[in-house]
Amino acid sequence: MADDSASPSPSSASPLQNHRDGIKSSVRNTAASRRREQAIAIGKERREALIRAKRVCRAPLSGSNEAEMEEGDMMVDEGKASLEAKTANTVEELKSALSNQGKGAQKKKIEVLRDLRRLLSQPEVPLVDAAIKAGAVPLLVQYLSFGSSDEQLLEAAWCLTNIAAGEPEETKSLLPALPLLIAHLGEKSSTLVAEQCAWAIGNVAGEGVELRSTLLAQGVLQPLTRLMLSNKGSTARTAAWAMSNLIKGPDPKAANELINVDGVLNAIIMYLEKGDEELATEVAWVVVYLSALSERAITLIVRSSVPQLLIGRLFSSDNLQMLIPVLRALGNLIAADDYMVDSVLLVGNNIIDQALSGLIKCLKSDNRVLRKEASWALSNIAAGSFEHKKLIFVSEATPLLIHLITSAQFDIRREAAYTLGNLCVVPTGNCELPTIIVEHLVAIVDGGALPGFIHLVRSADVDTAGLGLQFLELVMRGYPNKQGPKLVEMEDGIEAMERFQFHDNEQMRNMANGLVDEYFGEDYGLDE
Repeated sequence: MADDSASPSPSSASPLQNHRDGIKSSVRNTAASRRREQAIAIGKERREALIRAKRVCRAPLSGSNEAEMEEGDMMVDEGKASLEAKTANTVEELKSALSNQGKGAQKKKIEVLRDLRRLLSQPEVPLVDAAIKAGAVPLLVQYLSFGSSDEQLLEAAWCLTNIAAGEPEETKSLLPALPLLIAHLGEKSSTLVAEQCAWAIGNVAGEGVELRSTLLAQGVLQPLTRLMLSNKGSTARTAAWAMSNLIKGPDPKAANELINVDGVLNAIIMYLEKGDEELATEVAWVVVYLSALSERAITLIVRSSVPQLLIGRLFSSDNLQMLIPVLRALGNLIAADDYMVDSVLLVGNNIIDQALSGLIKCLKSDNRVLRKEASWALSNIAAGSFEHKKLIFVSEATPLLIHLITSAQFDIRREAAYTLGNLCVVPTGNCELPTIIVEHLVAIVDGGALPGFIHLVRSADVDTAGLGLQFLELVMRGYPNKQGPKLVEMEDGIEAMERFQFHDNEQMRNMANGLVDEYFGEDYGLDE
C-alpha cells in the first residue's frame, strides 16, 4: 500500500547510495514491489471504502419476479433461540421436500427454500451457523442439480450466497457446492441464476487465498469473465465485483490470465466510459488488481483510454466508494510505467490539469485513504520531468502537502514527504548528488515543511528516517547563503541525526554521521 517503504533496503545500497540517487529514484525503483504489497493488504482499504469483501444478499436480483420485500419477510421480536430452532426445522423440511413426489412437490421445495433464504437474509440475528449445523449445505447442493427449475436454482444459490457471507469457517463449508456454482455460470443457465451464483462465488473468493486458489483450480475464471461481459448492468456489476475478489492475489496468475481474455480490456473501457457509478466502481477495482499484479496488464492499460477515463471519473465524482479504487488504480499505473507520466500526463494537456485537480480534491478530503493515495500518486508524478514538478509546485497541492507532512497520520506524512522531496530535485542520472531546484526548496522550507521532515528522521522506521535525512541533506546543501544548517539546528535537527551515531543500521549510521560531520564540524558557525 501507499505506506510501504519506497527507499532501497540497506542491503541493496552503499552507505550513501540512498541520497545520491535522489528521492526520485527511491520512489520509482520500488514501485512494483509497492504495488504488489498493496494488492496483498488492500482488503483493509476496501473496508475503509465501505465496500465489503463479502456481501449478504437481502433483496431479489433485478429482473426476478419476487417483490423486494413481502409484508411477512421481516422477523421482529423473535429471540435468538427461537430463530435458531426455526432455522433447524426449516432445514429438516428442506430435507423432507427433496423426497416428496407428485402434485405440489415442486411448490413445496420453493416455499421451504424461500423460508430458509429469508432466515439467512434477516440482519438481526446471524443464523448461518445454525443452518450449517442442521446440514443445510449438502441439501442446497442437491437443490442446485441440473434440470431443476430456475426458481429453485435461484433460491438455493441465494441461500448459499448468504452462508458464504458468514465467518471464515462458515464460508469454507461451501467447498462441496463450488463445482455446481461454477457450472451454473455457464451459458445454459439463466442470467438471474448465473448472477446469483457469481455473487456466492464472490463471497467465497473474498474470504482468502486458499479459497481463491480452489476456485481458480476448478476453472471459474473463464465463465466468470463471460458473465462480466454481460449486457445486463447488474450482472456485469456482480461479476466484476466477484472478479476483483478472485484476482486480488498475491499470485498474479489470475490477473495475467484475465487481461489476455478477448474483450476484457474493451469491456473495462466501455464500463468506465458509459457505466453507472456502481458498475464503474466495481470495474475500477478490477483495474486496481490488474495494475497491481500484472505487468502485461499495465502495458496494455496505460496505452489504452483507461487512464483518461479513470482521470475523468476522479475529476467529476464525489462518490467515496468510486474515488478510492479510481485513485488507487491511477496510482498503480503512474508508479508502474513511465509512459503514464511521459506520454499520457503531458504538461499542457487538459488531462494532466484534470488529474491534478482530482488529486487536490482528494488531498482536501477528510478520508484518510484518499489523502494517502493522492499523495502517493503525486509523488510519482513529481518524480517526472521538471515541467511536472513545476506544475505541482505552483498548484494548491504544495501548501496542502506541507500541511499533511506536519499534521497528518504517519503513512500520509511519509507519502507527502516523498512528493515534496521530489519537487526539490532533478536527479543527475549518475553517482553525483541530485541537482537542487532552489526555488522549490526555499518555498517548501519557508512554508513550514522542515519540522515535518525532522520528525520523520526520528521515526523508528529506518526507511522513513532515511527519507527525512535525504531532505535535510538537500536543505543543508542547497538553501541559499549557507543558512540550511542553521535552519536544521533551530528545529533540533542535529539531535535527530545524532540518534543514529551508534545505530545498528550501517547505512543510516554512516549517512547521519556524515551529514553531522560535514555541516556541523569544527568550523560550523565560524563564518557568522
